[in-house]
Amino acid sequence: MAEDSYNLVYSEKVLDHFQNPRNAGVVPDYNGIGKIGDPSCGDMCIITLRVEKERIADIKFKVYGCAGAIATSSAVTELALGKNTDEALQITDDDVVTYLDGLPERKKHCSLLAVQALQQAIYDYWLFEQLKKEGQVKNRQEYDEIREEIRQGILAQYAGYE
Repeated sequence: MAEDSYNLVYSEKVLDHFQNPRNAGVVPDYNGIGKIGDPSCGDMCIITLRVEKERIADIKFKVYGCAGAIATSSAVTELALGKNTDEALQITDDDVVTYLDGLPERKKHCSLLAVQALQQAIYDYWLFEQLKKEGQVKNRQEYDEIREEIRQGILAQYAGYE
């Protein structure tokens, strides 16, 4: 176990995932993306994945955050890689904490961030595939453009409520 300047004790496995994160980056040909932020601490996690035959064939993350956020994001990608989408949706923050041999209590919320980004990426994949199947979009670029237009419309609606 190692302590940081805030007297947080991290397991060797957490430190390993922090210092040597697995699956960092963006899947170039992703078909699912999840973006989650935590306003209370400023952490943000993005997970991209490529699903083939309902199995996660590739998964990567980008994260802005502390050692706990980096380690848990890395761990989530390892836990999800190779699983089918239904199995990956069953991954919980407790699974991540157990996989990493524990996290300081103040850092357990970090594991939820990566799990939520994974869930969002899977739901995004399912929606993209459904719209493609129905002929409403032809490819990922078209889907992303429509999704951004909807997001901008929602933001514009609430711009006056600040």
